[in-house]
Amino acid sequence: MPTPLKVVAVIGSTSPSSRTLLLARAILEQLRHHLALDSHVVELGRIARPLGGALARDELPAEVEQQLRRIESADLVLAAAPVFRGSYPGLFKHLFDLVEIEALVDTPVLLAATGGSERHALVIDHQLRPLFSFLQALTLPIGVYATPADFDGERIASPLLRDRIALAAERAATVLGAVRVPSLRRIA
Repeated sequence: MPTPLKVVAVIGSTSPSSRTLLLARAILEQLRHHLALDSHVVELGRIARPLGGALARDELPAEVEQQLRRIESADLVLAAAPVFRGSYPGLFKHLFDLVEIEALVDTPVLLAATGGSERHALVIDHQLRPLFSFLQALTLPIGVYATPADFDGERIASPLLRDRIALAAERAATVLGAVRVPSLRRIA
């Protein structure tokens, strides 16, 4: 059996029951169809207060430092952020500001975001991708964006979003060396 890949999902929402967290969980589940995973979820809401109070990494409490180390040692990072005023939240950026500058070089990053409407869908390419490009991470070409209309309570109701998640997981698995399987449907 192959060694499980360390996948760290960073959830940029401070809400404990956010659509961003639901989306990330769905992506992780699809990744499990292709890869052996050892997944860990970093929820910004759980570390927000101590993270926000630190101006430098040496000011972080042990709990937050441990989360940063998990991010830095991941084989794949799933970066999932809600759109807040046209971009990802400032605290999400602050978390990645504290990541060692070369820790994510060549690390694959799957980008995901949730927003109030389709008008914010470009946040993946115009906000998230440049952030991780600066860190020299390998941002995967297929990102996943969702709106409230894609959800029914705590489940993903949109077949198009489910297909997009499946495609993103399949492509991520291909980059990470898994055997390619036929996709459900190609989405432009």
